[in-house]
Amino acid sequence: MLSGPYLSMKSMSIAFRSLYTMLHSGVAIVKAFRTVAERNPDARTRNAFHGIYEEVQKGSDVSSAMKKQEVFPDLVLDMVDVAELTGALPEVLKALADHYENLLRLRKNFVSQITLPVIQLIVAILIIGALIFLLGWIAESQGGEPMDVLGWGLTGSTGAMIWFMMTFGSAVAIFIAYRIINSSLSGQKYLDSVFLKIPVVGNFTRSFAIARFSWAFHLTQQAGMDINRSITSSFRATNNGAFQAAAPDVVAMINSGETFTDSIAATGLFPSEYIEVVHVAETTGTVPEQLDRLSPQFEDQARRALAALTAAMGWAVWLIVAGFIIFCIFSIALWYVRLLNSFL
Repeated sequence: MLSGPYLSMKSMSIAFRSLYTMLHSGVAIVKAFRTVAERNPDARTRNAFHGIYEEVQKGSDVSSAMKKQEVFPDLVLDMVDVAELTGALPEVLKALADHYENLLRLRKNFVSQITLPVIQLIVAILIIGALIFLLGWIAESQGGEPMDVLGWGLTGSTGAMIWFMMTFGSAVAIFIAYRIINSSLSGQKYLDSVFLKIPVVGNFTRSFAIARFSWAFHLTQQAGMDINRSITSSFRATNNGAFQAAAPDVVAMINSGETFTDSIAATGLFPSEYIEVVHVAETTGTVPEQLDRLSPQFEDQARRALAALTAAMGWAVWLIVAGFIIFCIFSIALWYVRLLNSFL
């Protein structure tokens, strides 16, 4: 995978957890950043925190020092900036560490559940390619006509190469196209809007985005961030193009006098039950607290949707493999029947 501009989630979670532990225990902030710069296992992270340490030692505030490194996501920069203004830096660092550790758990679950279906699909592609090559090689060595297993005119080594280009080459092309489209906000908005409409994928994507939005809004409000910046940071925290693109409209509606409930409802991104809970919370003035309680619920929904998604992909791979096997069996049988007919 192509390297991104930011530090890895694992490196940030380790660094923020260490900073929280030291600052919470009373260690001076300069010494805390120096310790992280010396002990973090990732070289890029060590360099970034060494730069922060040098800036802080000169008298700079932490948020400005972090911005100069250009390796931290906007959410981190926003949260640290507000944390310094409110004196809640250790608590915010702990929340950020929890956040990235949670993201790592979700990613680990996804990779572990999707590994077997992907391996099965790769093995099926390799077996079919080997079959195309072997049947062509056998026919060539015996001076006979090569058998076209798939009926697509793919035989011998040339056919096997074309088959691999069609399968693995297409996968690489799709991946590159996805990265190019996903590199801009408009591209992210388009792709994520499409994903949200796919039944199983959309459920996982939406639940995950709402869980992160709820967590970020609670955290930014507890840290004392103003509402406009809080909403923008919360939508940005979803890491979903469709949600991020809705942030300016929500901010504009709130500034024009609309309620928070009506503003997020107008996006069409949140389910009705979520809107109802937010509406009740807004009337009682407990929106951040309610969203903090909703965040783990939607996270659980995201995990269940992820399990359903990987199960569906597993079955899809099995069906593809079974379909290819059946297709090959019938192709070989028909080839054998034609061979017998030619003898008769």
